[in-house]
Amino acid sequence: MPIPKNFTSPSRITAKERALNQIQRWIIEGTLEPGEKIYDAEISEALGISRTPVREALLLLETQGLIEMRPGKETKVTTVTKEDVKKIFPPLATLHALAAEEIAETISVEKIEELKEINHQFELAIQLKEPYKAMETDEQFHNFIIELADNSYITHFCSIMDLHVRRLKYLFLAQELLSQEDSINEHRLIIDAFLNHDKEKAASIMKQNWIGPLQNVYKLMELQEHEE
Repeated sequence: MPIPKNFTSPSRITAKERALNQIQRWIIEGTLEPGEKIYDAEISEALGISRTPVREALLLLETQGLIEMRPGKETKVTTVTKEDVKKIFPPLATLHALAAEEIAETISVEKIEELKEINHQFELAIQLKEPYKAMETDEQFHNFIIELADNSYITHFCSIMDLHVRRLKYLFLAQELLSQEDSINEHRLIIDAFLNHDKEKAASIMKQNWIGPLQNVYKLMELQEHEE
């Protein structure tokens, strides 16, 4: 299992949280590839922590569906198929579109300015070819809208699927097949819809902002299957 040596992790968090955050990132980035075996001893050595918090983190990752554990046998990263793409993106597109619709008529100018700044950071990350940073700022844009909607059901269901979407989104952002300007421009159109308090337009563009990546990731995974 190739564990990188030159990584950074947040400070002032518990050992379990550190392990959880780092392993999640390795899985999302593809450092730990689908189907790859995970050894808690290697993780604990790489992170400089004991095996207990690593094992606790692995249990949480199993409940999130990122790894599968077979007691006494092996622990490995779950696979992602193109069928998963069609199962994950449409529900999220609908939920995010609903959130955009709910806030469009009441969102303040100050909050819109915050969205503009987040989108600017998203654009910079893409220009600098930093796919993980781009993914994080894209998530920040969408999560900000979810928070403003203040609907606990939307928030809950989105959080359940977010980690799986992150794996697919990173694949999408890291590839040249992505017309990355499309996502930046769609964010701008969503912001314009908010400025005009146009809930139908905000919801429609938000849905497209999710469906576009679905189509590109699906095509990318089909190409990878044909190459194998």
